Amino acid sequence: MEEREETRRIQFTGKSSYIVSLPKQWIVDLGLKQGDQIKMIRKGSSGLEIFPPKFGTFQQKKEEALLEISATEEVSSLIRKLISLYFLGYKTINIKSKDGRLIPPQRNAVKEAVKRMLMGSEIISDSSNGIIIQVLVNLLELSVDGAFKRMLHLAKSMSSDALLAVKENNMELAEEVINTDDEVDRFGFYIIRQLKIAIENEHMLKEMGFSSTRDCLGYRIVVKDIERVGDHAAFIAKDLLEFKKPIKKEILDKLFEMNEFGLSVLDDACLSLFKEDYIQAEKTIIKTEEIQKYEKRIRDVSKALKDDEESYRVRRITENIKRISEYASDIGEIVLNMNIEKTLKKKA
Repeated sequence: MEEREETRRIQFTGKSSYIVSLPKQWIVDLGLKQGDQIKMIRKGSSGLEIFPPKFGTFQQKKEEALLEISATEEVSSLIRKLISLYFLGYKTINIKSKDGRLIPPQRNAVKEAVKRMLMGSEIISDSSNGIIIQVLVNLLELSVDGAFKRMLHLAKSMSSDALLAVKENNMELAEEVINTDDEVDRFGFYIIRQLKIAIENEHMLKEMGFSSTRDCLGYRIVVKDIERVGDHAAFIAKDLLEFKKPIKKEILDKLFEMNEFGLSVLDDACLSLFKEDYIQAEKTIIKTEEIQKYEKRIRDVSKALKDDEESYRVRRITENIKRISEYASDIGEIVLNMNIEKTLKKKA
């Protein structure tokens, strides 16, 4: 976002007021005219902010969306449309049937989606001919950083618990890991909604702590990476539910070591994101290459396996764990892209 700076002289008028003129182009760009009011806020002891009232607090441009569906509409298509409207920032989503009545699978799918996917949303009206969903969450109560940190914590816990479930042959824990994936996705959807709002509203962009819309794009990619960490943990849990038996201890020990390394570099990558630390991100990218060392150890131990089924499972779990470090590297790359200009300016 372009930052334009102007210098103006303070003038005294009347008996107790000072005035400052504003550049004409600024007024034109913001769509203001003579007689319009502006809002002024004193920031601490050394700052002033001036902006139009419409940017003073977040105003939802898209108040209500009407989604009309037919009885033949596939449930998967309906849910995709619902999620898209949530991303777009609508406060109210009204789902109605073109045929006069929603069929039970459609109603149940909408209710389940609101419960599992759309953070801050509640169904305020539910009848046979339609459902009304209201997004009640206050956008500033849960910051993007706060939601992201919670999402990261859940994804990491899923990864550790998935291996623990395999070690203990614990089907209940495996089921819990799979169910937690929905919670990770809920935080992801919420963050994407926030980023969409920030891109469209300059004041909200600043309130959320972003310096430019480009940073929002970077965060969007990072959020997807964390979602994928959760997905791969769920894959490991599903492996246990499919085969219903543990893996040899000596191999599991190596898998745990590999997983701990992957989660540690993921932590390093996300820390560099929060700190906007180019150097830390670069070190993390280099460090992620060490995952090959852990992968080789598992291959060496697996050579003694005579059970083809177990060999297949070990290869599959190893690949899922390896992806964690790959996502850490991807996040490091995003941090480099987001902070390269600032780093060059410091050197200059």
